[in-house]
Amino acid sequence: MEILLGFIVGASIGTAAHFVLSGRDSRGAAVLPILGALVAGLAWMILTWAGFAVDNPLLWLVTLVVPALVVFPTGSMLTRLRREHDARERARLKIS
Repeated sequence: MEILLGFIVGASIGTAAHFVLSGRDSRGAAVLPILGALVAGLAWMILTWAGFAVDNPLLWLVTLVVPALVVFPTGSMLTRLRREHDARERARLKIS
């Protein structure tokens, strides 16, 4: 049940990334929060299976850092790829 803490932390980091990064209009509003929740939940699960308890600060540190290291670059990459795709489609359809 404590894994919900990891999911909440990851979703919060993903939500912050969605609003901090540019290009919000080129990606879905739920993509980064869901990605953050999944990454944080996975990190939490792996560390609890490794024997870390909730009172261990390393569990919390990893749950905060790993989603940020994944979500921010992924959000930037998704925005760049979407803009490139849209530019190719506009060129293909001869839309200015």
